[in-house]
Amino acid sequence: MQPLGSSRPPRHDPSPSRLAYRLNRLWLRPGFRRLVRLGGPVLILGLVGAVVFGSADRRVALGQHMAQIVENLKHRPEFMLYSLEIRGASSELAQALRASMVQTLPVSSWDLDLEALRSKLQGFDAVARAEIIVRGEGVLDVEIEQRRPALVWRNEQGLDLIDPDGRRVAGIAARGDRPDLPLIAGTGANFAAPEALRLLGVAQPLAPRLRGLVRVGERRWDLVLDRDQRILLPEENPQAALEWVLAQDRAQGLLRRDLVLIDMRTPRRPTVRLAPPPADPQKTALLTQAKAGAPTR
Repeated sequence: MQPLGSSRPPRHDPSPSRLAYRLNRLWLRPGFRRLVRLGGPVLILGLVGAVVFGSADRRVALGQHMAQIVENLKHRPEFMLYSLEIRGASSELAQALRASMVQTLPVSSWDLDLEALRSKLQGFDAVARAEIIVRGEGVLDVEIEQRRPALVWRNEQGLDLIDPDGRRVAGIAARGDRPDLPLIAGTGANFAAPEALRLLGVAQPLAPRLRGLVRVGERRWDLVLDRDQRILLPEENPQAALEWVLAQDRAQGLLRRDLVLIDMRTPRRPTVRLAPPPADPQKTALLTQAKAGAPTR
C-alpha cells in the first residue's frame, strides 16, 4: 500500500507550448513550406560550392577534369566522322569539293560547324546549293545542286561558262571546248544573260549562221552572223526588232542579200549598209603598178 502522505507526479500538460504553436502555424503556410523544401537544399549546395570553389587549385583541377570528360565524350566512336559522300555533283566538281573538305576529317560531329562548311561549299562557282547531313556509321553526307552552264561568255579575262542567271560556273581554255553552247561577249553581258537567252531563242531560224551576241555599252545587243553580217538591236524591246528582221528575211530574203549591217536601233527607221563592191582585179593591178612607178600598157 502506498502511504497516504505520498504525492503523485504532476500530470503532463497536453496543450502545445507557445513556440510549438507558432511553428505549427508557420508550417501551415504554403510559402514557408516551399521555402524550406527548396531553400534548404540550395543553401546546402551553396555552402558546399563555397567550400569547393573557394580554392583556386580546386577550381582549376575541377575544370580540367570536366574538360577531359567532355573531350572523351566528344571523341567516342559513335560521334566520329571518318568518310565523305558527295551526291549531285560532276566528277570534276566532286573532286574539288572533296579536296577542300578532306582536311577536316576525321572529326567529331560535335566539333563540326555545319553552317560554316555549307558556306564554304557554296563559295564554289559551280555550286548553287549545298546541304550537309551527318549520317550514322561515321559518314558525312553532302548533297549538291550544281549550276548548269547555258552560255559561253567572252570577257577580258578569257572564256567563262555561265548559267541562265549569268552566274559563273567555270572557265574554259578555248571556244571549241563547248561548241554546244551559244557565245556572248562584251562587258556586262553576263548580267543580261536572261535577255540573251530570249534573243537566241527568237534567232533559232538563223542558228546555222549565228556566231553570237555582243553586248554594246552594257545596254544593248548586236547579233553577229557569218559573212560579217551584224544586226544592231535597240535597247528597248530588242526581241520585236529581231522578229521584224526575221519576218523580212522570210518574205524578201533580206539576210541573203549582200548586206553587212542592219541597224534596228531606231525601229521606226531601220537602215541597212551594203557590202562594198568587189574590186576589179585588173584595175587593182594597174593601180599597184602606178603607185610603184612601173610602166603601164
